[in-house]
Formats: sequence, C-alpha cells, structure tokens
Amino acid sequence: YMNEKNLPDDIHLKSLKELMTLANKIIENLENKKDLESSLDEYQKLLKLNILIEKKFQTSSKEISEKTKSKIKDILIKKNEKKTK
Repeated sequence: YMNEKNLPDDIHLKSLKELMTLANKIIENLENKKDLESSLDEYQKLLKLNILIEKKFQTSSKEISEKTKSKIKDILIKKNEKKTK
C-alpha cells in the first residue's frame, strides 16, 4: 500500500473535481517531460491520487444511491397514503 506523502496535507478535503484537476495537471507535466527517469515521483503522485479519486468517487456514488433510494421510498409511502384515504 502506498502512503500519501508527496501530496498536499489537505488532499482528503479536496472535492472530486479538484482531485481530477490536480491529476490532469500531473499528466500534463508528465507528457511534457523528456526524461522519464526524473518523472518517477510524478508517476507515484499520480498513482496515489488515482487511488484517492477512486475512493472519493465510490463514496459519492454510494451517497447518491442512498439518497435516491430514500426519495423513492418517500414517494411510495405518499402514494400508499393517498390510496388508503
């Protein structure tokens, strides 16, 4: 498991969009470098960032799913209440 050194201390507080922007900047830097040997740290950062993005995406996806299920349940309850009146 890779530790998250070399990334900003507040990395866990960043939004999914901010993390994606950071990843894109690292990719841009890597694409512009001629010497791959000196790019190793950047690749490591990108790999760590990718793991964080995946975790944050999974969390966001789960939250959206739970909210949707809750709203559907509320709608069904309201429809059933109308039927029984």
